[in-house]
Amino acid sequence: MSADIFAALVAFAFVSSVTPGPNNFMLLASGVNFGFRRTVPHMFGIAGGFASLLLAVGFGLGALLAAFPTLHLVLKIAGGAYLLYLAWRIAMSRSLDTKEGKDGRPMTFLEAAAFQWVNPKAWMMAVTAMAIYTSPQAPVVSVLLVSIAFTLVNFPSVSIWAGFGTAMRGFLADPVRLKWFNIAMGLLLAASLWPMLR
Repeated sequence: MSADIFAALVAFAFVSSVTPGPNNFMLLASGVNFGFRRTVPHMFGIAGGFASLLLAVGFGLGALLAAFPTLHLVLKIAGGAYLLYLAWRIAMSRSLDTKEGKDGRPMTFLEAAAFQWVNPKAWMMAVTAMAIYTSPQAPVVSVLLVSIAFTLVNFPSVSIWAGFGTAMRGFLADPVRLKWFNIAMGLLLAASLWPMLR
């Protein structure tokens, strides 16, 4: 992979990682409700889970799903149902969690990593990246380079959303503002299903 192509890949990884989508809406809400430090495992989970998804797609899972459309449909339905559950959970959150003992909690590393496997935007990003930036002449190296590029760019990109949420904590300490913010985040997360349903 030439330096120009790798630079284009990094730009694609940044733009696709930093734009709104299920992960970033959840990180914004987590930053508001739990603070930046407690959201870090969620951020690492996104980076790790997406890297594993990229490798799987690059090494043949994408072709498997294309060959078995029913499996793809099951994945879409499971992902959509789980995303709606998370949207409901965010929308119903009503208080800032500043102590470990409260009922609410941020996503764990494993939960966030597993979510990448049912996240419609993550699948679109992985399939697109592998289709555009891998080379049949060097399949293993190019798949690894795509995964490395996304891993390097992903964490800083998602940190922006968690940081912005954390910065909003003071303004959203008011219960009424927090309630409407969480409802809006839940609705935006549910609306992010739209590309998958078309």
